Amino acid sequence: MNAMTVAQRMTAQEFLAQGFDGVRSELVGGEVIVHEPRLPHQRVLRDIWRLLDGWTQAAPRRGEVTFPIDVQIDEHNVFGPDLLWYAADRSPSRPDEPPYPMPDLAVEVRSPSTWRYDIGAKKSGYERGGLPELWLVDTSADEIFVFRRSARTSSSFDVALELGRGDSLVSPLLPGFTLALDALFAG
Repeated sequence: MNAMTVAQRMTAQEFLAQGFDGVRSELVGGEVIVHEPRLPHQRVLRDIWRLLDGWTQAAPRRGEVTFPIDVQIDEHNVFGPDLLWYAADRSPSRPDEPPYPMPDLAVEVRSPSTWRYDIGAKKSGYERGGLPELWLVDTSADEIFVFRRSARTSSSFDVALELGRGDSLVSPLLPGFTLALDALFAG
Protein backbone atom coordinates (compact mmCIF):
# COMPACT_ATOMS: atom_id res chain seq x y z
CA MET A 1 0.00 0.00 0.00
CA ASN A 2 1.29 3.44 -0.85
CA ALA A 3 1.18 6.28 1.62
CA MET A 4 -1.89 8.39 1.22
CA THR A 5 -2.16 12.05 2.17
CA VAL A 6 -5.28 14.03 2.85
CA ALA A 7 -6.10 17.00 0.64
CA GLN A 8 -6.74 19.35 3.55
CA ARG A 9 -4.03 20.50 5.92
CA MET A 10 -4.65 20.20 9.65
CA THR A 11 -3.03 21.20 12.90
CA ALA A 12 -1.54 18.88 15.49
CA GLN A 13 -4.46 19.66 17.78
CA GLU A 14 -6.99 18.62 15.10
CA PHE A 15 -4.99 15.47 14.32
CA LEU A 16 -4.76 14.41 17.97
CA ALA A 17 -8.48 15.12 18.53
CA GLN A 18 -9.36 12.45 15.94
CA GLY A 19 -8.22 9.66 18.24
CA PHE A 20 -6.89 6.30 17.06
CA ASP A 21 -9.07 4.43 14.58
CA GLY A 22 -6.76 1.44 14.04
CA VAL A 23 -5.09 2.94 10.96
CA ARG A 24 -1.44 3.89 11.34
CA SER A 25 -1.07 7.58 10.52
CA GLU A 26 1.12 10.57 11.26
CA LEU A 27 0.89 14.28 10.66
CA VAL A 28 3.81 15.55 8.56
CA GLY A 29 3.82 19.19 7.54
CA GLY A 30 0.08 19.44 8.20
CA GLU A 31 -0.74 16.44 5.98
CA VAL A 32 -2.07 13.16 7.36
CA ILE A 33 0.10 10.33 6.10
CA VAL A 34 -1.54 6.89 6.21
CA HIS A 35 0.57 3.82 5.65
CA GLU A 36 0.77 0.11 6.27
CA PRO A 37 4.24 -1.44 6.80
CA ARG A 38 5.37 -4.49 4.80
CA LEU A 39 6.91 -7.70 6.12
CA PRO A 40 10.63 -6.72 5.77
CA HIS A 41 9.89 -3.57 7.77
CA GLN A 42 8.12 -5.52 10.48
CA ARG A 43 10.86 -8.17 10.75
CA VAL A 44 13.64 -5.62 11.17
CA LEU A 45 11.52 -3.63 13.61
CA ARG A 46 10.80 -6.78 15.64
CA ASP A 47 14.49 -7.68 15.80
CA ILE A 48 15.58 -4.19 16.90
CA TRP A 49 12.80 -4.13 19.51
CA ARG A 50 13.85 -7.52 20.89
CA LEU A 51 17.47 -6.44 21.27
CA LEU A 52 16.66 -3.03 22.71
CA ASP A 53 14.00 -4.40 25.06
CA GLY A 54 16.37 -7.17 26.19
CA TRP A 55 18.99 -4.54 26.96
CA THR A 56 16.50 -2.41 28.95
CA GLN A 57 15.35 -5.44 30.97
CA ALA A 58 18.88 -6.68 31.72
CA ALA A 59 19.67 -4.01 34.32
CA PRO A 60 17.77 -1.42 36.35
CA ARG A 61 17.28 2.16 35.18
CA ARG A 62 17.68 1.48 31.49
CA GLY A 63 14.45 3.14 30.50
CA GLU A 64 11.66 1.86 28.30
CA VAL A 65 11.28 0.92 24.65
CA THR A 66 7.89 1.18 22.96
CA PHE A 67 6.20 0.89 19.59
CA PRO A 68 4.65 3.93 17.85
CA ILE A 69 2.97 6.55 19.99
CA ASP A 70 2.11 10.12 19.01
CA VAL A 71 4.91 12.63 19.63
CA GLN A 72 4.03 16.22 18.80
CA ILE A 73 6.93 18.04 17.19
CA ASP A 74 5.20 21.36 16.56
CA GLU A 75 1.85 22.81 15.42
CA HIS A 76 1.82 20.84 12.13
CA ASN A 77 3.79 17.67 12.94
CA VAL A 78 2.86 14.65 15.04
CA PHE A 79 5.17 11.69 14.44
CA GLY A 80 4.80 8.08 15.48
CA PRO A 81 8.32 6.66 15.26
CA ASP A 82 8.44 2.93 14.55
CA LEU A 83 10.29 2.48 17.83
CA LEU A 84 10.95 4.88 20.71
CA TRP A 85 13.27 4.62 23.68
CA TYR A 86 12.93 6.77 26.77
CA ALA A 87 15.72 7.02 29.34
CA ALA A 88 14.88 6.09 32.93
CA ASP A 89 12.42 8.51 34.56
CA ARG A 90 11.45 10.04 31.19
CA SER A 91 8.85 7.49 30.04
CA PRO A 92 5.25 8.61 29.83
CA SER A 93 3.21 7.26 32.72
CA ARG A 94 0.25 4.96 32.25
CA PRO A 95 -2.45 7.64 32.59
CA ASP A 96 -0.71 10.13 30.26
CA GLU A 97 -2.62 11.07 27.12
CA PRO A 98 -1.14 11.92 23.73
CA PRO A 99 0.86 13.71 22.65
CA TYR A 100 3.78 12.07 24.42
CA PRO A 101 7.15 13.70 25.11
CA MET A 102 10.05 13.55 22.69
CA PRO A 103 11.91 10.27 23.25
CA ASP A 104 15.66 10.01 23.72
CA LEU A 105 15.93 7.72 20.69
CA ALA A 106 13.61 7.36 17.69
CA VAL A 107 13.94 4.56 15.14
CA GLU A 108 12.37 4.78 11.69
CA VAL A 109 12.44 1.67 9.49
CA ARG A 110 12.11 2.05 5.72
CA SER A 111 8.69 1.57 4.20
CA PRO A 112 8.47 2.21 0.45
CA SER A 113 5.57 4.59 0.98
CA THR A 114 7.08 6.73 3.75
CA TRP A 115 10.88 6.68 3.42
CA ARG A 116 10.94 10.08 1.73
CA TYR A 117 9.27 11.58 4.82
CA ASP A 118 11.62 9.72 7.20
CA ILE A 119 14.80 11.01 5.56
CA GLY A 120 13.36 14.46 4.81
CA ALA A 121 10.68 16.26 6.79
CA LYS A 122 10.67 13.88 9.74
CA LYS A 123 14.45 13.92 10.21
CA SER A 124 14.33 17.74 10.13
CA GLY A 125 11.41 17.80 12.55
CA TYR A 126 13.15 15.51 15.02
CA GLU A 127 16.24 17.69 14.84
CA ARG A 128 14.24 20.91 15.40
CA GLY A 129 12.35 19.22 18.24
CA GLY A 130 15.51 18.35 20.16
CA LEU A 131 15.63 14.57 19.67
CA PRO A 132 19.00 13.35 20.98
CA GLU A 133 19.40 10.43 18.55
CA LEU A 134 17.71 9.11 15.40
CA TRP A 135 18.24 5.79 13.59
CA LEU A 136 17.00 5.55 10.00
CA VAL A 137 17.03 1.89 8.99
CA ASP A 138 17.20 1.33 5.24
CA THR A 139 16.04 -2.24 4.62
CA SER A 140 16.65 -1.90 0.86
CA ALA A 141 20.34 -1.02 1.21
CA ASP A 142 20.99 -2.92 4.49
CA GLU A 143 22.20 0.29 6.13
CA ILE A 144 21.44 2.37 9.19
CA PHE A 145 21.92 6.12 9.20
CA VAL A 146 22.55 7.42 12.70
CA PHE A 147 22.08 11.07 13.58
CA ARG A 148 22.88 12.27 17.08
CA ARG A 149 23.90 15.27 19.11
CA SER A 150 27.41 15.12 20.56
CA ALA A 151 25.99 16.78 23.71
CA ARG A 152 22.47 17.43 25.01
CA THR A 153 23.16 21.12 24.50
CA SER A 154 24.01 20.75 20.79
CA SER A 155 21.52 22.70 18.70
CA SER A 156 21.49 20.14 15.88
CA PHE A 157 22.55 16.65 14.89
CA ASP A 158 26.29 17.13 14.70
CA VAL A 159 27.23 13.45 14.42
CA ALA A 160 26.19 11.44 11.35
CA LEU A 161 27.11 7.80 10.76
CA GLU A 162 26.36 5.46 7.89
CA LEU A 163 26.62 1.83 8.99
CA GLY A 164 26.26 -1.29 6.86
CA ARG A 165 26.95 -5.01 6.90
CA GLY A 166 30.02 -5.81 8.95
CA ASP A 167 29.38 -2.85 11.27
CA SER A 168 27.87 -2.72 14.74
CA LEU A 169 25.76 0.13 16.04
CA VAL A 170 26.57 1.39 19.53
CA SER A 171 25.28 4.53 21.20
CA PRO A 172 26.46 6.68 24.09
CA LEU A 173 22.81 6.72 25.19
CA LEU A 174 22.79 2.93 25.57
CA PRO A 175 25.95 1.79 27.41
CA GLY A 176 26.66 -1.86 26.65
CA PHE A 177 24.10 -2.13 23.83
CA THR A 178 25.34 -3.43 20.47
CA LEU A 179 23.35 -3.98 17.29
CA ALA A 180 25.27 -6.17 14.80
CA LEU A 181 24.05 -5.24 11.32
CA ASP A 182 25.04 -8.59 9.77
CA ALA A 183 22.59 -10.34 12.07
CA LEU A 184 19.90 -7.67 11.61
CA PHE A 185 19.99 -7.87 7.82
CA ALA A 186 20.58 -11.64 7.59
CA GLY A 187 16.96 -12.47 6.66
